[in-house]
Amino acid sequence: MNGKMTEGRPLPILLKFVIPILLGFIFQQFYNMVDTVIVGRFVGPKALAAVGSTGTIMFMIMGLANGMTTGYTVLISHQFGAGSDEGTKKAFVNAIILGFISTLVVTIIAIASMSSLLHIMNTPDDIYDYAYSYIITICAGSFALIGYNLFAASLRAIGNSKTPLYFLIFSAALNIVLDLLFIIVFRLETFGAALATDISQGASAILCIIYIYKKVDILKPEKGSWKLDMNFAKKQLNIGIPMALQFGITASGTMVMQASINVYQSVAIGGFTAAGKVVNLMTAGMPSIGQTTAAYVGQNFGYGDLDRVHQGTKDAMKISVVYSVITGVLSVVLMPTIVSMFFDKGVDISQYLPYSRIYIVEAALFYIPLAMIFIYRNAMQGCGFGKTALMLGVMELVSRLITAFVSMRLSSYAIAVAGDAFSWLTTGVLSYILYMIVMKKLKEKFPSKK
Repeated sequence: MNGKMTEGRPLPILLKFVIPILLGFIFQQFYNMVDTVIVGRFVGPKALAAVGSTGTIMFMIMGLANGMTTGYTVLISHQFGAGSDEGTKKAFVNAIILGFISTLVVTIIAIASMSSLLHIMNTPDDIYDYAYSYIITICAGSFALIGYNLFAASLRAIGNSKTPLYFLIFSAALNIVLDLLFIIVFRLETFGAALATDISQGASAILCIIYIYKKVDILKPEKGSWKLDMNFAKKQLNIGIPMALQFGITASGTMVMQASINVYQSVAIGGFTAAGKVVNLMTAGMPSIGQTTAAYVGQNFGYGDLDRVHQGTKDAMKISVVYSVITGVLSVVLMPTIVSMFFDKGVDISQYLPYSRIYIVEAALFYIPLAMIFIYRNAMQGCGFGKTALMLGVMELVSRLITAFVSMRLSSYAIAVAGDAFSWLTTGVLSYILYMIVMKKLKEKFPSKK
């Protein structure tokens, strides 16, 4: 089920590859949303707000580790595109070793600093216990979460986007069952929701490992191959560390944004949390197309065909524009229906909807710039330019700092939640400029295949 992307028209290849990834992201967002729905309905609105208030911390922790592991797997696509079976396997072993070390470090730091982080972010006292229970359990299970992402990214690097989808569907179904069991039957509240996520993600990671060992010889490590290749490690760290820092910087910006929202009552946080789930669901296709772009660009860059790299990136952007327009309209139209799912019938959702509507409308208007970030950042990453991600991360941080500062000065919720939209616009424009600079440098350095 491995697939070469170095031949044929780019657009059909991208569409064929992206569909399984898109379905996977939708399932992932779906069961994340189910977590929130069950928490909101069976634990209460405060628990819902608590889970939402930790979202940016979770994004930062997972982003740091995922940025590294995603960066580590770029070299796999380079070696696979170049036709080197030995290099592909060596890059995969390196990715596992580096991923394990990275995740261990991030997990220890996160657990040690969690209480302080929640206080720094102005987490309200009435939801603090719920928030801490949820996020500390997620942190404790980070090996499961990162493990699946590492193995799934490795399979996608060699052109296999279907198998990770199958395992993610299983994980989503298992997560729903465990949510119902832990929250409704055992009454474990937000701890139960986090535990269900850890177990289900761990199951999908184990399935990936079994599949690779039984079916994917080009990745399957051999007895004597479990050692770190320092030449490969240097290349992987040069991509992975900047990507991780980019995620960390971006997450810092979202934490600042969340802190500016947390100064409002839990009703506002609950409305924003529910709306955030709508946005995450509707924009699931953007990271999907971004990952497709990274795999496509990585293989063609390894093959040495820059013309195909550029054409594929343009085609990926065309797909993203169409997707952004459609989902932007759906976000606004379906918002009241989806938001109402997060609350029990006895809760007056009319007090939450105004807060949800403000964020949804502001975000939906800037879906296209958000898509630009995913496409151009992943294209540059696929070419081995991980350090440009740092500049994009800084731009997102600065943009969110500006909106957070202004919102707190003016006591404006509308400006506070505009942090996403403003950062997407500024960073989307910068990502395009950096991409064009990178392509110009590469074309000067490498001759065309034609």
